[in-house]
Amino acid sequence: MTQKKPPVGQSSKPADFAEQIGVKAARKLKARRNATPGVWFGLGMMGLIGWSVVVPTLLGAALGLWLDEAYPGSRSWTLALLVAGLMLGCFNAWHWVSKEDRAMREEQEDKHDEQQ
Repeated sequence: MTQKKPPVGQSSKPADFAEQIGVKAARKLKARRNATPGVWFGLGMMGLIGWSVVVPTLLGAALGLWLDEAYPGSRSWTLALLVAGLMLGCFNAWHWVSKEDRAMREEQEDKHDEQQ
């Protein structure tokens, strides 16, 4: 009786097969980690930052309009709360951007450490 040879690229030993799977899995994980964000990711981040500024600004303006109608006076609640909402929104956007920047720097440091 003759033994069949395994197809090219495959091994007859289970240990070699497990090793091949490990190498392929490691390569796949590395590709996922090093994936460059696409255009849609950038547009999504711009949208997230935009909405984080717009929503508090509009809420401040709406609350100010309601307060101006409910409690009329010499001061404009609309203007004051619009500015407060804008400042809160800008702080919120700054928070998101700094968080993403920190994550990108840590990822670059990890890549640099892996290469050494």
